[in-house]
Amino acid sequence: MSVISSPADNSAARFAHLAVELHNLTGIEETVDVVVGFALQALNCSYAGLTVWASGSRPEIAAVTAPVVAEVFELQLGTETGPLVTTMHDRETVLIRDTESDHRWPEWAAKVSALGVRSVLDVPLLFGARHATTTGVLGLYSPEPDAFGPDDEAVAHILARHATVAIATTRHEANLAQAVDARKLVGQAMGILMERFDIDGDRAFAVLRRYSQDTNTKLRDVAQQLIDTRRLPRVNGPKP
Repeated sequence: MSVISSPADNSAARFAHLAVELHNLTGIEETVDVVVGFALQALNCSYAGLTVWASGSRPEIAAVTAPVVAEVFELQLGTETGPLVTTMHDRETVLIRDTESDHRWPEWAAKVSALGVRSVLDVPLLFGARHATTTGVLGLYSPEPDAFGPDDEAVAHILARHATVAIATTRHEANLAQAVDARKLVGQAMGILMERFDIDGDRAFAVLRRYSQDTNTKLRDVAQQLIDTRRLPRVNGPKP
């Protein structure tokens, strides 16, 4: 007896495959490219894109499936108005059924409609539970009016959640790698100072830290300069 899989089963299998694929990726660029590529397969959209940002920084266009998406994003990031900006600040999904009849952002909608985009679905990437912060926005676009229904919204939310976790994990691993690398550099620089000046580890670290403070340079960069040039940064005034 053959078993016919349901659309729900197919969706679950596709998301399971996506989760495994995202888990195996190591870079942020690869991660966002996989997310927007999956959006084209799983949703009724012709174009997709992602904007992401860290706390306190300006949103950046991370991935697009077509140049028109970059134009749609830039129109909003340049003026700080539009559904993407609203999604970012309000942490809520914004649906535009038809850019030719939606009047919330008339100037932006007219330009986007002229680009051939009629339906827009912007979904926030929310990190955290009780006090969630927006780490990005998944933008979905179609040249057809009223292209996105309730099922599309539901799938988009699941995809956004997968994207949030994957991006956060990738960033965390990158930060850990940088921390390990910085620790190695500082240790190597300390070894140079200890050998050259016959001082112990505590004193060598204190010297590096003092030069870092006096030159307003990251400790890692002070260590890298010492390793590369065998010299510490120049300091205005008496040396530490």
